[in-house]
Amino acid sequence: MSILALARPEIVALKAYSHASWDPAFDRLHANELPWRAETDRSSAGLNRYPEPHPHELAARLAGLYGVRADQLLPGRGSDESIDLVVRGFCRAGLDNVIICPPTFGMYSVAARIQGAAVREVPLHPERDFALDAAAVLAACDANTRIVFLCSPNNPTGTALDPAVVTAVLNAASGMVVVDEAYAEFSHSPTLLPELAGLPRLVITRTMSKAFAFAGARVGYLAADPAVVDALRLVRLPYHLSALTQAAALAALRHADETLGQVAQLRADRDRLVSELRAMGLDVVDSDANFVLFGRFHDQTVQWQGLLDRGILVRDVGLPGWLRVSVGTTGECDAFLAAVREVI
Repeated sequence: MSILALARPEIVALKAYSHASWDPAFDRLHANELPWRAETDRSSAGLNRYPEPHPHELAARLAGLYGVRADQLLPGRGSDESIDLVVRGFCRAGLDNVIICPPTFGMYSVAARIQGAAVREVPLHPERDFALDAAAVLAACDANTRIVFLCSPNNPTGTALDPAVVTAVLNAASGMVVVDEAYAEFSHSPTLLPELAGLPRLVITRTMSKAFAFAGARVGYLAADPAVVDALRLVRLPYHLSALTQAAALAALRHADETLGQVAQLRADRDRLVSELRAMGLDVVDSDANFVLFGRFHDQTVQWQGLLDRGILVRDVGLPGWLRVSVGTTGECDAFLAAVREVI
């Protein structure tokens, strides 16, 4: 069966928007652009011109960094756009459903509900460090389950999935399986990117927001079978990444070694947070991400406010008894731990 049999038939039959040809070698008198730059424009390409519709160079750089082919990459505006594109490409409104495993990233259910797809929840097991029950996930699937969303490392728990569990879901589910690897650079578990070639129903979403210190630029990408990438390019808005965004992302990738080299320090501070919070008598979930879930408080809002009163803003993720802290600088981690000692 072709992988496109799972896509919405309207998408498969869709004729792509015909944007103006993009070739900077010619005098551009075809796209209704202004022929001169604004006085404040110091960009290399010129912001009076439309950007490249599909960022080929960015896709090639990301593909080279992570060892996949450029035709398997679709750059976008963070992980959020990738999640939204997959839902809009594969879910029929009022007919199809997606599976999510709460507590997890909220955009999966938001994107599904905007599209009119039903959301089925298969909760993680807090008594087993928020482990995923693959059998329960598969039991929740039916003929109209178009997407199973898995997050590894998971947000907000920080737990990474066993690749064997993901493979079991992939082998048994009939729909697409989207693995969100937004925090993969912080994890000791292997990425599934090398498995793409043999798994046409697998989609992996990644982002530059975290390990690349690039959250404000809104750049991410999805990796999938080339047929899936081509189909989702039909759904994506034209000129979705600005010329400035593409240039900034390429500049960041030129310094990837230095930037990713700092991840080791963050991991060390993360592991120190886990150890010292446990030494205070708190429950802490082992983390493979750049944050730590800790608690179990009788009422986490009391501790949240106590930390805020001491100048520390952490996240109440809506999970009774638990709070989530992002790993900051070593100094910020010290200040956080000192504040926790006072609050508890």
